Amino acid sequence: MKTAIVGTGYVGLVSGTCFAELGHEVICVDNNEEKVKILREGGIPIYEPGLKELVEKNVKAGRLSFSTDIKKALEKSEVIFVAVNTPPLPDGSADLCYVEAVSREIAQNLPGYRVVVSKSTVPVETGKWIKKTIDRYAPEGAEYDVASNPEFLREGKAVDDFLNPDRVVIGVESQRAKEKMLELYEPLKEKTEILVTNIESAELIKHASNSFLAMKISYINAIANICERTEADVQEVARGMGLDERIGNHFLQAGAGFGGSCFPKDLSAFIDIAAKLGYDFNLLREVEKINTDQKKHIVEKCKNTLWNLKGKKIAVLGLAFKPDTDDMRNAPAIDIINDLLKEGASIKACDPQAAANAKKILPDSVEYCADAYETAQGCDLLLIVTDWEEYRNMDLGRIKKALNDPPSIVDGRNIFDPEDMKKRGFHYTGVGR
Repeated sequence: MKTAIVGTGYVGLVSGTCFAELGHEVICVDNNEEKVKILREGGIPIYEPGLKELVEKNVKAGRLSFSTDIKKALEKSEVIFVAVNTPPLPDGSADLCYVEAVSREIAQNLPGYRVVVSKSTVPVETGKWIKKTIDRYAPEGAEYDVASNPEFLREGKAVDDFLNPDRVVIGVESQRAKEKMLELYEPLKEKTEILVTNIESAELIKHASNSFLAMKISYINAIANICERTEADVQEVARGMGLDERIGNHFLQAGAGFGGSCFPKDLSAFIDIAAKLGYDFNLLREVEKINTDQKKHIVEKCKNTLWNLKGKKIAVLGLAFKPDTDDMRNAPAIDIINDLLKEGASIKACDPQAAANAKKILPDSVEYCADAYETAQGCDLLLIVTDWEEYRNMDLGRIKKALNDPPSIVDGRNIFDPEDMKKRGFHYTGVGR
């Protein structure tokens, strides 16, 4: 099937590439000429494991191309995905200006029947507004259907999540659109459940899912705070909870809190959506508060270890909001580092992929290093914020020698065992342990 993806961010680029991998002919469209030029020349503007190789493979096979011309893409495609950014506004609601702009451009260039699919994370009832926009600007008698196809891609695992999904959700308003969308996902029907709903249900599934997962993270971080006031170990508590199949063990890892482009934004947007529908979602407000407090709790752990932070040098391992990505959006490291700097500490930091993006966000006083050992050298405390695999496997003997005495570690991701670290001679502090 011939398909167009408008927007080449994380969602659009991964989705377009993976649709091509499934055998479809895909045009990825973006109005950013520089980004399109990079993609045409074989570059990738984001870091996502396995994506570069898949892009190269499908471009070579002639199934994947990049363009700035939405009109030509519409002429060649049966299904058009809108995968543009929906950033948060100051009040927490989603900014849908880009979705509206693309919908208008699609309407003005409709060459015949097309299925216009919202892939961006949008509030429930956005599909109705897309339809109103197309009706307003499309030529009289234009044929089209609107659909919703929310994404459930985890950064760092996005390619595998698309090609081996646990579900595909499709929201449609007609049998014709349903048949087109099922044809598009035909290659996946043997390996996953394809759920077809109305558009509003599909839109709501995305926000409901992300908010629930964020709630699990905040819940286990609240439990970790209780564990720290007793002799309990949050990892044992989480394991005991996770063995209950009604709960499961996913997203029950206590730590420095969640970040990224999805959870914080979707949580705020869902609270706003509920409020506009007349429901005060206080439960999710508390999820937000716990996540904000958790980052401050990490800073308090540093203070409890060093007493005064003024004049102290702290090594921060990990800047991205999670491992296997270079994404710094809403990364816990941002607030944590800024609070440490306010306390008078100086910061050395490293990250395998996110340092370049971090430099655009963090204060100029942050010193960036090549690896964990250079970062730890001469520091009073080592703070682990992102659980990259290379930090799990680092030489702790070298780290101990690099740190000032007594060698102290605040482990914001619980990647080490407290008893083992104590035996190795570290002053070690985890989360909820």
